[in-house]
Amino acid sequence: MTTKAKQSPRERLLEATATLTYRNGVGIGVEALCKAAGVSKRSLYQLFESKGELLAASLEEHASAYAAGALPSADDDRSPRERILHVFEHVELQADTPEFQGCRYLAVQIELKDRSHPASQVAHRIKANLTAFFRAEAEQGGASDPDLLARQLILVFDGASARAGIGADNLTGLVVPTVAALLDTAGMG
Repeated sequence: MTTKAKQSPRERLLEATATLTYRNGVGIGVEALCKAAGVSKRSLYQLFESKGELLAASLEEHASAYAAGALPSADDDRSPRERILHVFEHVELQADTPEFQGCRYLAVQIELKDRSHPASQVAHRIKANLTAFFRAEAEQGGASDPDLLARQLILVFDGASARAGIGADNLTGLVVPTVAALLDTAGMG
């Protein structure tokens, strides 16, 4: 028996949505999502109020894995500088894989121009959490302006993810030194 057969219709929809929207964008149709998940449209609408709610639930479902992969663990005893650099080292590694399409949460925010869309709200919150991580580390590391540094770091993160995701740049040897320079300038030597 395959793993897909063991999953509930809800789980299959969430997984199909994550996979297809990451690869093809949020404009993917309900029929394609249902076909990939092996469920009927009726089932989808019994489980989720709308396609937007399905997308939001799928993003939420993957948020903890995203954070666990990108952020150092809470008990990581490295310095704040090293903890910040860890995030960008992870981006470099991810960007070097053929399936990398950039940050799924940034892509959703760009594709969905409506900030009140449920998926846009989830994506915004997850990106705000990353910015808050940068700010907390910057403050703990003695940055001269933790708020400014956090904004600069999220700008580099999003820009690097987007450029690598569209194949416009190779991040290896580019993003980590860029972030190191920002940290030096902010007094986090």
